[in-house]
Amino acid sequence: MKFRIVSDSSSNVFSLPGVDYAHVPLKIITAKTEYVDKPGLDIEKMVTEIKNTKSKSSTSCPNVEEWLAAFGGADRVFAVTITSKLSGSCAAATEAAAQYEAENPGACVFVIDSLSTGPEMRLIMEKIREHLDFGHSFEHIKESIREYQQHTKLLFCLESLTNLARNGRVNPAVAKIAGVLGIRVVGAANEGVLQPLHKCRGEAKALDTIFSEMKARGFSGGKVSISHCFNPEAAESLKKKILSAFPKCRVRIEPCAALCSFYAERGGLIIGFEDALA
Repeated sequence: MKFRIVSDSSSNVFSLPGVDYAHVPLKIITAKTEYVDKPGLDIEKMVTEIKNTKSKSSTSCPNVEEWLAAFGGADRVFAVTITSKLSGSCAAATEAAAQYEAENPGACVFVIDSLSTGPEMRLIMEKIREHLDFGHSFEHIKESIREYQQHTKLLFCLESLTNLARNGRVNPAVAKIAGVLGIRVVGAANEGVLQPLHKCRGEAKALDTIFSEMKARGFSGGKVSISHCFNPEAAESLKKKILSAFPKCRVRIEPCAALCSFYAERGGLIIGFEDALA
């Protein structure tokens, strides 16, 4: 029995050691360029070019054929997607799953709508890997992941919401506030929708607010995954703050890939974490 984990590239994960893993790319599209979210893309150049362009930019999800290719050869597949509230990736993966199962009798694909993105998707995939390491059955893992998703959360801290607003992901009025010098918007993923919560002046205040929100949402030292868009200093500061209160906490920091960089924009942080019941 061959198990595989597959995710779209909004997870920021291009390799997952210790498990059979594949990813499918999202795309960022401008009037002049199509950026494919895969290893080797010059993300800093992309972020700079999009910021300086006056033309409209948008994103495109993986198609059914790309998902099918990623499933190929596996008997049991766990497909983790960006929230269905912001992308068609989950719908494409679901269609691909039905086709794959029809064409490969006995194969099973479990499509997991993360209702999130980036680091929360990583937490889900790492939990699947843990179950596989223990030799748990496909059905057992499905049920366990459904339960685990009730206990993972996502927060974000952004200096700019321009791309989110242009693509209808947040209210343009909120985006204008974030454009004011020194203002960071702290928010959360709420049932798959991005919800701004606080307007903070200065990065230090924003990081304090993030940590307070983490604790308010049940964080008590579980796993944390932090993704940043060219802001490793802030990510390290948040990690230090977390470890000062919870010294045994496992905190992972990684850069955003293209899709998350497009929406987080330069300076942004995205934080996935477990609550006390995870």
